[in-house]
Amino acid sequence: MTKIALITGATSGIGEATAYEFAKQGIHLILCGRRVERLNTIKAALEKLTVVHTLNFDIRKKNKTFKAIESLPEAFKNIDILINNAGNAHGLDPIQDGDIDDWDTMIDINVKGLLYVSKAIIPQMTERHSGHIINIGSSAGKEVYPKGNVYCASKHAVLAITEGMRLDLNPYGIKVTAINPGMVETEFSKVRFKGDPVADSVYKGFKALEAKDIAEIIYFAVSRPAHVNIADLLVFPTAQANSTTVQKEL
Repeated sequence: MTKIALITGATSGIGEATAYEFAKQGIHLILCGRRVERLNTIKAALEKLTVVHTLNFDIRKKNKTFKAIESLPEAFKNIDILINNAGNAHGLDPIQDGDIDDWDTMIDINVKGLLYVSKAIIPQMTERHSGHIINIGSSAGKEVYPKGNVYCASKHAVLAITEGMRLDLNPYGIKVTAINPGMVETEFSKVRFKGDPVADSVYKGFKALEAKDIAEIIYFAVSRPAHVNIADLLVFPTAQANSTTVQKEL
């Protein structure tokens, strides 16, 4: 039976790569994002491989999130796989210099947005006693690094929510997975540093993970037999040992 997956943050990075990986496997897709032109471009490309529906909304907006998911056509109503991928990082400042707007944005997207989408989808999973939720966390959810403060806090929250989901949804046979990447070369640093040239140097001197590396791991997790759940996975590029230790070429 063909499965249906909903992916948030599907217009770039890990979300886009996961959409391509799932499409290759014939999984039907619901792609969510704020950039409608990007959604349309990706949909056009992937429709050659699978069935695709797009939803254009901002997960920070509670009512719009619920309305968007309620608007799904009947053929897309029963979501088998939820990939909570949308997330962001803003700023790299010590706590005393932090921008409160940056804090609000990270908490609204990384924590509250994940909860809104999950709340909209979980009831039909519990009703069917079936489903798989994958929350994309970060190595920043495993350890706090200097000037990471609120971003790290938001990703620690993702891990705690994931563990809480796994406990609460266990009676329903629903799998819940946390996938926590280290340094992945995507738009991440450009968003974090708001166009500052320092963003271009973040991944220099070593081979960072690519979005497709994480996408392949996500597919591995969802393709395990019914009795197997990859509960919590931390993945680094070989050059990275923890959040602050990266072997770079001089």
